[in-house]
Amino acid sequence: MKNVFYVSLVLIVTSLLSGCYSTSENLSEASFGSRATTSGKETVADSLITSSAYVFGWGNLPAGLASPRGGTTQGTPVDFAPARKLPLVEIASASSSFEKDRAAILSLAGDYKTSFHFMETLGLYHEYEPTRPYYSWATEEIRILEDSRDFISLQHTLVMHFEMDNGSIMEPMVIKHWRQDWTYEDTDLHTFRGSASWGRERQESESVSGRWSQAVWQVDDSPRYEAIGRWTHDGNRSIWTGENSWRPLPRREYSVRDDYDVMEGFHRIVIVPTGWIHEQNNWKRIAGDASEATAYRGHELGIDRYERIVSPSLDSSDSYWEKTGPYWHDVREAWKAVYEKWDHFSLKSKVENRSQFEYHFEYAAKLERGEPYDPAKGAAFARETIESFLTEAKENTRY
Repeated sequence: MKNVFYVSLVLIVTSLLSGCYSTSENLSEASFGSRATTSGKETVADSLITSSAYVFGWGNLPAGLASPRGGTTQGTPVDFAPARKLPLVEIASASSSFEKDRAAILSLAGDYKTSFHFMETLGLYHEYEPTRPYYSWATEEIRILEDSRDFISLQHTLVMHFEMDNGSIMEPMVIKHWRQDWTYEDTDLHTFRGSASWGRERQESESVSGRWSQAVWQVDDSPRYEAIGRWTHDGNRSIWTGENSWRPLPRREYSVRDDYDVMEGFHRIVIVPTGWIHEQNNWKRIAGDASEATAYRGHELGIDRYERIVSPSLDSSDSYWEKTGPYWHDVREAWKAVYEKWDHFSLKSKVENRSQFEYHFEYAAKLERGEPYDPAKGAAFARETIESFLTEAKENTRY
């Protein structure tokens, strides 16, 4: 019962979140805020407010459309770290392009206030009207899970300090978040294909020379998307730009939209004095394979800001990872085995009416409360859970 209670608590909290990354319809990229409004699509016609306000990229719109959807819950104030001079010392002092790339990737780790900003810029159907932008924020630790020279794994962990209605601050809530894996000159990718499916994509060695792939994983360590790109370092500017790729819909979209299935676009990571920025350029595509006519609903721009902080402390994540880290390592190992074996696979959204997220987080919750970890049993549970969700048939789900 305690395990169920913990997972239920996480689901309640994360139902208040509506950001950019999702898994099995339950957990999204962080925000100190509420789930999007039921419709999530207030338009010019819907707005009863006659006053107008300036909206970037649109000009003056009814004031109701200038107010973003997203978070309402209050997080505690943050203190920002001093801005750094660019290029970062570790990038400037690196002896090769490869070492500069590594220094840039490793600099993504740290404690951050993360904020997520999205604006739909256009629609491609005749009845389209402008919609509200999206905004939310959170506090998040990014730690280095692994660094083996040509492979770097960065784990994001939410450490949320909520301010209650009476002004008191609740104990920090720690929740494992998404992960990004960087692989140098990667020739073996698994890319998202729509309909909760992923397929192997081989790359020629010449085409990936000097480039890094970025694989993004859900909070339960199941796959999200993967793209390959290149870091460039010009004076005080360090940027990674990924190739065009497909991604599953984020919760902030699938919770309020049912008229498209895939995010198609490219993204860019930029090192800045205050931390780093993740830029997104997304087309909203109605899914279909190469044999079907391509159709799009619209386009959005996104900016995720990762701003370095010195407080509040996010050290509460250390205890979580000390207790649960061995299990999550076994989950990652189970997924490595899947990637080695399967050229193409799909994922069921539910098994026995429960998501993959629920199974893994319930198991981790026992360890967080102090239950000793049995490596053999934990590895078997991770492997069997993942295998129960695998299928060769495409799933009619918006994973």
